[in-house]
Amino acid sequence: MAIAVPDTPPVVLCFAPGDPTGGGGLVSDILTLSSMGCHPLAVQTAGIVRDTRSVDESWPADGDLLVDQARAVLEDVPVAAFKIGFCGSVENVARIAEVMADYPDVPLVLEPALYAGAEWAGEEDYVAALADLIVPQTTLLVAGRHELCRLTGIDDAADGDDGDEDESAGTSDAQEAVARLFEEGTEYVLLTGGGERGPRVVNRLYGRDGLIRTDAWDRLPGRYLGAGATLAAAAAAALAHGMEMPEAVREAQEFAQQTLRHAYRPGMGRAVPDRFFWARGRETGDA
Repeated sequence: MAIAVPDTPPVVLCFAPGDPTGGGGLVSDILTLSSMGCHPLAVQTAGIVRDTRSVDESWPADGDLLVDQARAVLEDVPVAAFKIGFCGSVENVARIAEVMADYPDVPLVLEPALYAGAEWAGEEDYVAALADLIVPQTTLLVAGRHELCRLTGIDDAADGDDGDEDESAGTSDAQEAVARLFEEGTEYVLLTGGGERGPRVVNRLYGRDGLIRTDAWDRLPGRYLGAGATLAAAAAAALAHGMEMPEAVREAQEFAQQTLRHAYRPGMGRAVPDRFFWARGRETGDA
């Protein structure tokens, strides 16, 4: 890894749900941030009943308690970056947005966690709240095309009724979504290609002046639990270490790619990224 770990690690505050599998949520953020030389502060936004195969139930954390936890540590510990995942409810989105408004100079990485096909009561209101309250304060938004379209209210025309995808339509939809996100206040968007087809995963970093960098990775077999959370947390860690955005995004991708290359299956469902691949003496070269 290219990051030089200081004597006192930079601090990253993450808002995310409790995931008992350790694949995503707070556990994923804590493992990733720790592996990349940061000290994580963790505020739980929701509880989840799940295994490595699927989510059975979720419920939001109490909004007052969430804010009290965040305010308590923020008044005590200087924070170098924020990372936000699934917030649990519209109320929690609003509460977190209020806290973030007091720290406009601290980088904020948003992982929307709006998975294609997921449905739950109040979902549309939640997406609207995220777009209205968190997106305008976001430094880096890490998401795939489906999530970007949902956040910006764009019909994802790439998905046809017959299940086939129109690649040109998908590209156009994604570019329109990115443009809208910049209009709403987002500074950078990392458009991830893990949900697309093709032999390579292509990730594109956009700034307000256009495309900044494109990185392509060999597509790995299998399905992973927490890949997006790992990538977003890794980006937050790199920014907390003081890296400029293009280098931070590249560093985050290299780290995430290694965790996926060395992923393992602790249960009967999806594989979990190995955030401490390097501690097990595994190869750290590019895939």
